[in-house]
Amino acid sequence: MPVAKQRAAIPWRRWSIALHRDIGYLAVALTIAYAISGLAVNHLADWNPNYRITKTFATIAPISAQTSPEIVALAVERLQLTAAPAKSFRPDPQTLQLFYKAKVYHVDLPTGNVMIESNVPRRVLYEMNQLHLNQPKRVWTWVADAFALALIVLAVTGLFVLKGRLGITGRGAWLTALGTAVPLGFWLLYLR
Repeated sequence: MPVAKQRAAIPWRRWSIALHRDIGYLAVALTIAYAISGLAVNHLADWNPNYRITKTFATIAPISAQTSPEIVALAVERLQLTAAPAKSFRPDPQTLQLFYKAKVYHVDLPTGNVMIESNVPRRVLYEMNQLHLNQPKRVWTWVADAFALALIVLAVTGLFVLKGRLGITGRGAWLTALGTAVPLGFWLLYLR
């Protein structure tokens, strides 16, 4: 009696582990960058994650000119600035704001008190935030999409790395359920 030819089983667990390992190596730098940026932008109410803002103060002679061009010209002259501002704005009749590339001058016209805000990018963190928020657009959109898909593959393949009581049929099932309950709970409580 001929023996039926058995089909070779697909080693899906081995493939899952290999995919998880190799995609994990490829994604480690982006995962760290996105995680650090995510922590930074989650706390926008507490600090500016893109710029270090410093404030200094100066005093000039009060300005009592009538027209906005005259007021701006006098402020630039008295502050000894070498170029005209990129933009100027008067939020109220007593205040003038002069906008330069990395500085904003807030001039109190009746008193001559000046607050100078300097904005210096937070190196590395600024760049991470720009990537996280997809400021470059174009090709970076494809890179970010590929990374998002890689995270999905990492999540799914990670479920099957371990076998037995520590894997998805044991402790892993409980931890996966707990991890799923967190976003689901917030969705039910806050977003509906």
